[in-house]
Amino acid sequence: MLNRIWVAFFVTALAAIMVQLFMGHWSVLADAVNALFSSAKLAAEIALGLIGVLALWMGLMRVGEKAGVVSVFARLFEPLLSRLMPEVPRGHRAYGSVTMNLTANVLGLDNAATPLGLKAMQDLQQLNPNKSVATNAQILFLVLNTSSVTLVPVTVFLYRAQQGAAAPADIFLPILLATTASTLVGILVVALFQRISLLNSVILAYGGLFFAGISALVFYLGTLSVAAIGELSTALGNGILLLLVFSFILVAGLRKVAVYDEFVAGAKEGFEQAIKLIPYLLAMLLAIALLRASGALDYLLSVIAALVQLLGGDTRFIDALPTAIMKPFSGSGARAMMLETMQHHGVDSFAGRLAAIVQGSTETTFYVLAVYFGAVGIRNGRHALACGLTADIAGICAAIFVCYQFYG
Repeated sequence: MLNRIWVAFFVTALAAIMVQLFMGHWSVLADAVNALFSSAKLAAEIALGLIGVLALWMGLMRVGEKAGVVSVFARLFEPLLSRLMPEVPRGHRAYGSVTMNLTANVLGLDNAATPLGLKAMQDLQQLNPNKSVATNAQILFLVLNTSSVTLVPVTVFLYRAQQGAAAPADIFLPILLATTASTLVGILVVALFQRISLLNSVILAYGGLFFAGISALVFYLGTLSVAAIGELSTALGNGILLLLVFSFILVAGLRKVAVYDEFVAGAKEGFEQAIKLIPYLLAMLLAIALLRASGALDYLLSVIAALVQLLGGDTRFIDALPTAIMKPFSGSGARAMMLETMQHHGVDSFAGRLAAIVQGSTETTFYVLAVYFGAVGIRNGRHALACGLTADIAGICAAIFVCYQFYG
């Protein structure tokens, strides 16, 4: 699958470059060459930038596992995860790392979510009989990461505040609804591929608790100011991080674990993991950079706009589509598109709000796939990409629908 997708990216980029040349836009050649070298530099920068944080969290996770703290978190969600990942035996260490990663994602702890996710992929890889082909559990885990709910997307609020929004956090509920739709569709699609029955009392019970918690959170945050929401989210995230660090170290010390030795051993694994990521990151970033430089994504946007106009639909959402199209490929590219839309159309315009909702409710699927599968050497992702992109499309469609409902 990844081989065909990669070649398709290059074929599409080449076709777009040929069209540009036919129209006399010779600068596309320089843009494409610059994209080749800039993507190589970016892959190295990302991997090197991950060395410190990967070493930190891989070391801490090793200490936490030896202390038994991670297993406590695992027991909270093992009844649910064991039904969504039936091939993972009960009591396996993967439940702990998966739970830690999903918790970090929900809380918006990006600096912890990626290394914890890589640790979870390593643990799931131990159960993989064919090391180059993704298992069902790994695919479900990846889709949960590409669509997982972030309860308070503070970074999007901050961008809106910087652009002068009257109420930066007024898109909180639309983002929550859109990203919830993305997650639900992602789970449903994976369940269809893997023939997992979701009509289970345990799954339904966890689902009910989740929606009850979301409803309570929405009601509570509705009573707070924008500044208070930001302060609460920051304090909660930082507090949980410090709680984890101190609980890992102190409990391990009480249980006579060789804390320093275990941390160093885990940190070494993190260092090696970061270096191994460079080829996989480079391959994906190279193809995406060529797509952007060739103008292929711009042509796709033009086709969508023409179809909507032909069908007589409302075209206001088209102005925010650059963010939506870019997000599965590049987080930084989508952020730039969002800011450009806010500046051009106004931060509180329909397009400005929709771009922010899309930015806060979808994930960079190709990047996540390259990093997580590359970390464990998986070359055949099976239906992972299809499920991840389906969840992205659901999140984008939900964002458009919700934006029309809230802002007309």
